[in-house]
Amino acid sequence: MRQPFARHLASVVAAGLLALLPGAAAADMPVTYKDKGRSLFAVDVPDFWSVRAGGARELTAPGSGETRQVGRVLGLRPTAEPGLWMGFLSPEGIRSQEQAMRYLREIGPFLLRDAAVSDRGEIRIGGRPAGRITGTGTRGGRSVNFTALTIGLPGGRVAISVVVMEAGVNPELVSDVNAIFSSFRPVY
Repeated sequence: MRQPFARHLASVVAAGLLALLPGAAAADMPVTYKDKGRSLFAVDVPDFWSVRAGGARELTAPGSGETRQVGRVLGLRPTAEPGLWMGFLSPEGIRSQEQAMRYLREIGPFLLRDAAVSDRGEIRIGGRPAGRITGTGTRGGRSVNFTALTIGLPGGRVAISVVVMEAGVNPELVSDVNAIFSSFRPVY
């Protein structure tokens, strides 16, 4: 009776040790965006990226007294490259692509200055319809490129994502950003 249990225990311990070997486990970390206890979407974050979540707050645009309420933001950044930031949010009350684009125009001055849109289009992210805006601007006195996405979610919500990348950032990080977008999935 003891021998089958001992074999089972040895198998479990061996499997646990095998999972600790490099490359044996999945490299990405799944992160789920929740609002008021409801899961809305998830992404996979690559190794060596930091995740930071912040709740609703008011932001003031640089050089003005204007404030804007911003909901929970899921911020992502490669740990070795401070010149790239990627954020996701799903503002309450934003239910369409048009409303999401209007919201982006309203919060744009809080994210960067001198924004110039170079391209607009429609794509699909996670099998969902998405609007895309790309362009340039400045942030903290530095030149940046940006991409903003509005992604339709089930249940009358929209996810918004913004990527801000300073000039001179390691171009290989673009593949990480694209991998994060490729991993985007609504949570039903």
